[in-house]
Amino acid sequence: MNQNNTPAGGGKSKSEIEREERLRAALRANLHRRKAQARARQAEDTGSENEDE
Repeated sequence: MNQNNTPAGGGKSKSEIEREERLRAALRANLHRRKAQARARQAEDTGSENEDE
């Protein structure tokens, strides 16, 4: 079931390399955004605990 979509020569075409670079950049941006959201939620949670007292 596992298919390898690389050409018979084993190298990747320019379009495949560009696609991988775009995906890598998108995943990195997504990771940074999720970390920022987690930090904001954590700061919000700790801020609300202090307000109750």
